[in-house]
Parts: sequence; structure tokens; C-alpha cells
Amino acid sequence: MMWYVLIGLSLSLAAIAGLQFFYMIYLERIDREQKKRIHELERHSKHLSKRLSQAEQQIAEQDEILENILDEFEDDEEEVWADVIEDR
Repeated sequence: MMWYVLIGLSLSLAAIAGLQFFYMIYLERIDREQKKRIHELERHSKHLSKRLSQAEQQIAEQDEILENILDEFEDDEEEVWADVIEDR
């Protein structure tokens, strides 16, 4: 009778060890997938950072162009008013 209890206990412990083994394999697979996903996100983040810097550079160039156009417009407007005042 005691032998049956010991055999049952040893089989239970072996089953628990097997369960833990397969759980560790599962956790390792999840870890690899998460590292792969992190790598993909880092790559995508670098790509988005490059696009952001390009967009900021383009906006700065457009702001400079608009500023130049506005300066020219203001200069032209001042000349028109100067001509109107001189005509009176």
C-alpha cells in the first residue's frame, strides 16, 4: 500500500516537473516574440523620427519662403503708400 502512495507521489512530482518544463519553453517563446516586436518597434520609431525631422525641415523652409514673400509684400506696400503721399 505504501508503495502505491510513493509511486503516485513520484508520478505527481514528475507531472509537475513536466508542466513546469513546458511552461518555461512557452515563456522563452513569448520572450523571443517580445524581443522581436521591440526590435520592429525600434526600427519603426527610427523611421518615424527621420520622417519627423524631414517634415520639420520642410516646414522651416516653407516658413522662410513665406517670411521672404511677406517681407517683399510689406516693402511693396510701403512704396505704394510713399507714392500716394508724394502725389498729394
